[in-house]
Amino acid sequence: MILTQCAACAAPLGRSLGKKCGRCSTRYCGPECQKQHWEAGGHDRRCKPIKKAGGAEQYNANKRYAEAVSVAVEECADDTKGQTCYICTQALHWKTKEGLVRGCSCRGTAGFVHVSCLAEQAKILVAEAEENNLDRQAIASRLDRWRVCGLCKQEFHGVVFCALGWACWKTYCGRSENDWIRGASMTALGTGLYMTFSYADALTAFEGDLAMMQRIRAPEFMMQSQKTNVANCYDYLGRKDEALVIRREIYAWRRINLGFSNDLTQTAALNVSHSLIESGRIPEAKSICYEVIGALPPNALTSFNMLRLRQKLAWAEFDDGNLREAQAMYEDLERSTLRVLGPAHPLTQGVKTYLKVTRSRRAAATLPAFGQNSDSDAPGPGEDRPRRE
Repeated sequence: MILTQCAACAAPLGRSLGKKCGRCSTRYCGPECQKQHWEAGGHDRRCKPIKKAGGAEQYNANKRYAEAVSVAVEECADDTKGQTCYICTQALHWKTKEGLVRGCSCRGTAGFVHVSCLAEQAKILVAEAEENNLDRQAIASRLDRWRVCGLCKQEFHGVVFCALGWACWKTYCGRSENDWIRGASMTALGTGLYMTFSYADALTAFEGDLAMMQRIRAPEFMMQSQKTNVANCYDYLGRKDEALVIRREIYAWRRINLGFSNDLTQTAALNVSHSLIESGRIPEAKSICYEVIGALPPNALTSFNMLRLRQKLAWAEFDDGNLREAQAMYEDLERSTLRVLGPAHPLTQGVKTYLKVTRSRRAAATLPAFGQNSDSDAPGPGEDRPRRE
């Protein structure tokens, strides 16, 4: 399904358009491209190996997985030097000879691992749940291990998540199209691609699963998660008006039907506020953020979704010119992200960056004009003096 281009000319293909190789299911836009690819494109040599690997989709997944693991290991090389895998206790994987990665919120000497070990662990957990005929909710909790660290309980991020996404997809892509675990693996892959800024590829995965859900007439609440993912990709691909329409619709539905304490409602609030800020609708964005944050108790404001929503609110206050409020929010958020996610997490790093920018902007805004008495610009009651960076 992820193979949506002609193997010969790269023309975009729909889900049923075109022609497939009868042996390995490689896709083409027509018989001319298939013939050309066989005679001059090298498919005559690759057809049998592709079939042996399980078909074109499986072959592609295996190849892309190996590439993604290589990228993740290389990016993590400095951090993992001299460490061993907490699962197999080896520095190099016994079978694949791959190096270590760490892309979660583990600290110190914890969290070093092989992508292959994480994949095997998740695969075994899901297989056990299916063999024991556990319900869908129980299986879904096992599927979380494809994206969540078993030690720190936080999501993986960046190239490590992308490698695990390809691992998940290559594990389940051979299942039937209406198998919900196959759909979940497509979402895992799309999320991994999204987190490495491959938005066009991520959109292919998300739209593919959404099309399948629409064909089998899945309930609306199930399709909304994939609609959210599609809208996120639209946003980064410059299709912002389309993204905002989808996000408004989803937030309105979840606000009424699920309530503010639900993670899905919080995700919808996060996404629609982002679109509103980017389109200049700052008051509406702030209203939504304050609505959700104000409806929750303090101990619920440090979940990952709420940390991100608080970041959006601080951003909105900054864009609205309320620098004092924005700085206070970023300072509070910095303490929360350091405690919950650790200093190396991308969200913590982003908060630190925006806090620095906000402090600098406040400092510049309160500097006296040339020749002006600085006492006239003294801070008001309760205001800290601006910090010079």
